[in-house]
Amino acid sequence: MDPSNAAPGANPNPGPNANGEDVKDTKPDLAATEHISIKVASSDNSEIMFKIKRTTKLAKLMQAYCTRTGKSPDSVRFLADGERISGDSTPDTLGLEDGDTIDVMTEQIGGRQ
Repeated sequence: MDPSNAAPGANPNPGPNANGEDVKDTKPDLAATEHISIKVASSDNSEIMFKIKRTTKLAKLMQAYCTRTGKSPDSVRFLADGERISGDSTPDTLGLEDGDTIDVMTEQIGGRQ
């Protein structure tokens, strides 16, 4: 970068820090962190991995899981850290990280009276 084109006060190469180590302006690789892998685990010990964007609504993952397993979306519930999740949630809103697990439980209807 030509220093004459830099914004006032900007330093493209800040130089050594207090420890004498060269400091470079680094930015995280957004392409590498845009997608995360989420494991969906059911109570029968089967697991399916999904790779989704951090901003994708989880309804898309839930529907894909049900389609792949042949289960009705009304017959299962999805849990992250023991809390039921809604389809409007995203991995970012739930704080999910790459490699995290979403549990799938079969919805129990009725019961003994």
